[in-house]
This record gives sequence, structure tokens and C-alpha cells, in this order.
Amino acid sequence: MTKPILVPIGLSGNLVELFESLEAAHEIPAILDDDPRRAGTRFEGVPVLPLARAARFGEARFLCLIGSERSFRVRGRIIADLGLPRERFARVAHPSARVSRMADIGCGTAIYHGVTVTSNARIGDHVLVMPHAILHHDVTIGAHSLVGAGVIVAGGARIGADCYIGSGAAIRNGITIGDGALVGMGAVVVRDVAPGAVVAGNPARPLPRRPAG
Repeated sequence: MTKPILVPIGLSGNLVELFESLEAAHEIPAILDDDPRRAGTRFEGVPVLPLARAARFGEARFLCLIGSERSFRVRGRIIADLGLPRERFARVAHPSARVSRMADIGCGTAIYHGVTVTSNARIGDHVLVMPHAILHHDVTIGAHSLVGAGVIVAGGARIGADCYIGSGAAIRNGITIGDGALVGMGAVVVRDVAPGAVVAGNPARPLPRRPAG
């Protein structure tokens, strides 16, 4: 049986963690990356090419794995700049992940190993859910967000688009985290988080802004 063709975007730790399961289920002809220093190199025998080469893979589907606490807010722009229709992006779940049949998972979203997604969770397009995160019932996660390893999101919580939830964070039921917010590692979120805010600690509080200059 012929494997579907998949082209990952971003030679990062996010790809390294998922690569073996991707390779087991797909033919991977190339990895696309925006760092010119990586062009012409190889990872596990797979050539690394510039993002501009996406058009040459006419039969492939794509998966953007770029995303860290420094780059999460530009994921949406990188994906949009590719100019590819929504249906050209793969929806991937590691074989060990447990995803409810009542959950709704968007295009371009990757569910890593050991993740649990329970009933009626709604995960938008191009979301990364890292290892052993738990998303309880009726959770909503907006497009392009990244949910770190071991995060627990309690029932009915809403995470906006373009957010970064650091590893080990816990989010109380019914909480809303606004678009573009960053929740620090291990934070315990018991109050709503404003769009674009950076919060950390237990309980999570906004970090003071650094003075200009």
C-alpha cells in the first residue's frame, strides 16, 4: 500500500519528537525550513529545502511544526505565506494519543504521543498539542496555538488563537485565555488571561513589563 506524501515544515525539536511516527505512516520527500543555513542539509536522510520549494510538491500534504515561546506568534503568518489551501494540510495524531470520536480536530494540527483529547473538545487549525497534554471536555483551542508537554486544560476552558501554553501548566475549568497570550511553564491559571498577556506562577499573574529603552 502506497503511503501518503507528507512534507513537514520546520526542522525543529517539534519535528524531531514526531519524526519517527510521521515516517512510519508517510512518505517524506523533503523538510522545508526558513533558515538558509539548513538548505542543502539532510535530516535522517531527508533533504532540507527552502520554504519557497513548497509548490514543487503538488501531490503532498503539509504540516507546520514551527513553534516555540519565541516564534509562536508568527506561525500563522508563515502558514499563510505558503499560499496553500486549507485542505493541503495534514491532520496527524500519534498512535498512542487518545482522541475522542466526539472531538473536532482542525487541519494542520498535530497531536503528539500520550495526549488525551476528550469529548467535545474543539481544536482549531495548525495547533500543536505536545506529549502527554490532557484536554478535557468542551475545551476550545484557537488556530496556530501551541500546548506544551504535560499541560492540563480543564473542562470548558477556552484558549484563543496564536497562544503558547508552557509545559506543565494547568488551566482551571471555564477559564478564557485571550488571543496571542503566553502562559509560562508550570503556571496555574485560575483567572482569565487578557489577549497578548504573559502570565506565570501559581496562581498565574501577569509579568511586569520591562521599561522602554
